[in-house]
Amino acid sequence: MLVVPPLHEWGYTAILLAWVLFTALILTRWTYNVMRGRGLEHNVAVYYNRKLIHVLAGATVALATPFVFTSYLPIAVMVIILAVGNYIPHRTGKLMHWYQVAENMYEVNFIIMWGIIMGIGFLLGNILLSIVAIMFMAVGDGVTGLVRNLLYRRRTKAFAGNLAMMAFCIPAGFMAFGFAGAVGGLLASLVEKFEFGPIDDNITVPTVGLASILLLHPILP
Repeated sequence: MLVVPPLHEWGYTAILLAWVLFTALILTRWTYNVMRGRGLEHNVAVYYNRKLIHVLAGATVALATPFVFTSYLPIAVMVIILAVGNYIPHRTGKLMHWYQVAENMYEVNFIIMWGIIMGIGFLLGNILLSIVAIMFMAVGDGVTGLVRNLLYRRRTKAFAGNLAMMAFCIPAGFMAFGFAGAVGGLLASLVEKFEFGPIDDNITVPTVGLASILLLHPILP
């Protein structure tokens, strides 16, 4: 799992890390300015950007993982760099205002959970399991946020977002793991509606999705 990978995998790590940094530091800063220029409120633009990063960074790297990595080590290094890099602005008070907010550090939760879930896949020898759980978090929750932002122009847990999340997660789960995956997608979509203090949906969604599939796949086709 943590074996030293071939040199070319470090090259892939650098490319993927560069893509994530481009998305977070350049692309979404540009989209923030565009949205603000079109009259969107600051919090609305920030919320769109957070979901954009979910999809373009989190989902893209997850999908690329089985094609470019044989070891979890470079992934762990990348996750640590990104988690620390997003945590420091909260400590210094110098937030990247186009996607970070002072009220929470949920983007740090996202990065850490992405790394943990992917690590479980490497440990179990089933990266597809990790990818599906991460897709629930990155794309499913991303769609949820986009729909709610379009409808309400603020951060809310309205059920319309959960319905949109189900529309993605249930078919995605079914395609990968049959009925067990569909149930996992349903449960992940439902648990997204709830937060428990610092335990936000970036923690609950992939955890519930992964655990559900692990438990149900041996007994459901």
